[in-house]
Amino acid sequence: MSRTVILALVFVLAGVTAGLVVSVSSLRSRLEPGGADIGASRRSAIVTAAERVGCATVSISVSRPEAGDAGASGSEFFDLFLRGYYPERVREHRYETGSGFIIDPDGYILTNDHVIRGGTDVVVVLRDGREFAGRVLGADPRYDLAVIKVDGEDLPTAPLGDSDGVMIGEWVVAIGNPFGYLLDDPEPTVTAGVVSALHRDVQPRAAGAVYKNMIQTDAAINEGNSGGPLVNGRGEVIGINSFALFSADQAYIGMSFAIPINTARFLVDELIQYGRVRDIWVGMGLRNLTSSVARALALPDENGAFIATVEPESPADRAGLRPGDVVVSVNGAPTADAQAVWAAFYGARVGDHLTIDAVRRGRTREFDMILEEVPR
Repeated sequence: MSRTVILALVFVLAGVTAGLVVSVSSLRSRLEPGGADIGASRRSAIVTAAERVGCATVSISVSRPEAGDAGASGSEFFDLFLRGYYPERVREHRYETGSGFIIDPDGYILTNDHVIRGGTDVVVVLRDGREFAGRVLGADPRYDLAVIKVDGEDLPTAPLGDSDGVMIGEWVVAIGNPFGYLLDDPEPTVTAGVVSALHRDVQPRAAGAVYKNMIQTDAAINEGNSGGPLVNGRGEVIGINSFALFSADQAYIGMSFAIPINTARFLVDELIQYGRVRDIWVGMGLRNLTSSVARALALPDENGAFIATVEPESPADRAGLRPGDVVVSVNGAPTADAQAVWAAFYGARVGDHLTIDAVRRGRTREFDMILEEVPR
């Protein structure tokens, strides 16, 4: 074999060896922890959302006193008959936990009403370990919303999204602290899932009210997560987690619910300014249409709500609505019956302008209604 051929083979083998070294080195960098490609693939929308909102998610601890009889006889049997003769005493305070998130750098925190209801001392703990005394500025059990105020500096805030644009099937992240102080760790828990359904009206076993227009998700929301944020893939809060489940043993069963953030947006100012959501006054009585009434009014179908009564000097009266009119839409949304009309008023505030479309003598007319507070 000539020298030229031998040199050529040497150069070829050297090139192949160098290529293998480079390939192995590149592969190793990709497979090693922190490798560029793997690191990039791990940073998903869920990771970004958790980082963006997790810093503004807080743990809330509430003290609730419990009252009971002293039971001085030492016998449960005799105490059953002698209860009432012993002075009532206050037992140790029971501490319960929930979650919330900071919506304003001035220290306004949004959470559930049932998280703080009946509580005395409220303690708020941030992810960085800072602890603050919280003041409840306002709460409303009908919407299960409450606003807490803390005084602090450099407070992180959660960006709020648009819950009207939520899509069934999109990824969401639920953030909260289901363990409270059990772990002695303020780092919130993150669970992920998808939006399972929208516009759910839910009546939990333990609640007297109906949770309306809820977002349903399969992201796990347990008891301590109540009040925490439900976040979309852009890292925006689209809902407030609410521990409103059908489960009798208060455990996660594969579906959870969140209050749409747009509902809270409209009510936060009411809670801060008035300490409650003022009751709106409409001033009309509605009935569902029957086939006979629809025929008498020459209506094409039974869709709509029949106005049976209108209170004098009420918002309905001032808008020009009259008994016998049939409401067919509110703010452009069709209303098939009386329940749909009242659902359209859900979340509206005193002073809001609503456009009511109603049929009168076979002609659809538009009425502008300004909501007022219920007369006291």
